[in-house]
Amino acid sequence: MSNRPTNLAISGAAGRMGKRLIALGNEDPNLKITAAVEAKDHPSIGLDSGVQSGIEAIAVPFTNDYPSEVDVVIDFSHSQGAAAALNYCLSNNKPLVMATTGLDVSIIEEIHAAAKQIAVVWAPSMSLAVNLTMKLVETAGQALKDHATGVDVEIIEKHHRFKADAPSGTALKFGEIIAQTMGQTHHQHGREGLVGERPRNEIGYHAVRTGDNPGAHTIHFGMLGETIELNVSASNRDCYASGALAAAKFVASKPPGLYNMFDVLGLS
Repeated sequence: MSNRPTNLAISGAAGRMGKRLIALGNEDPNLKITAAVEAKDHPSIGLDSGVQSGIEAIAVPFTNDYPSEVDVVIDFSHSQGAAAALNYCLSNNKPLVMATTGLDVSIIEEIHAAAKQIAVVWAPSMSLAVNLTMKLVETAGQALKDHATGVDVEIIEKHHRFKADAPSGTALKFGEIIAQTMGQTHHQHGREGLVGERPRNEIGYHAVRTGDNPGAHTIHFGMLGETIELNVSASNRDCYASGALAAAKFVASKPPGLYNMFDVLGLS
């Protein structure tokens, strides 16, 4: 097996996350940034991706094409970029780290189908802390599912003003884990007006969009007489970039299949 670095292509490279992936990936001796892919009409096309990411020039310009020297693709873009990255990986038999959230149902179905042919890491959050908290939420749900007075679950998430989807994919994943563990059947997104007594079978979601908040989630387990709150928050975006880079190194040598961050972090 070759000991050379893994050649990495970043899809959505001129975005906030893409630039952090370039900066941090360039520091990793086990990785080599070989492609910085963006939409063909993006104003950064042709500019050096290293300079634009706040580091030295790396002789990798923003481009709309993938070069031949690609081992793994990380997509941190939007629905159109995600679809293009997925199609490239399928056509060229390349592993993919899908970090884009808010995807259309059709793309999600394509990801599941693609995982029969290529290795795909797909997760709503690339953060180590978030994924550890998901394990804690699962444990809490198992312990509380038969609580005598019942348990009310509410999920509050906070993100920056530029985030397009709400609630966050991470919040939805927290809710999915809880519902699978505790049996809730209704997902309530916000409340307004005379809504009446809270039903026992719902999980409530509340999305806050302020400033440049990189992400915070609070999961409330409310009982009569006591409450458990699990909090996880990011102080900057590097936690997501570091997780995605770890996922790229993980998936580079994996057979076809659908993997998640639990697999990457050894939490499965």
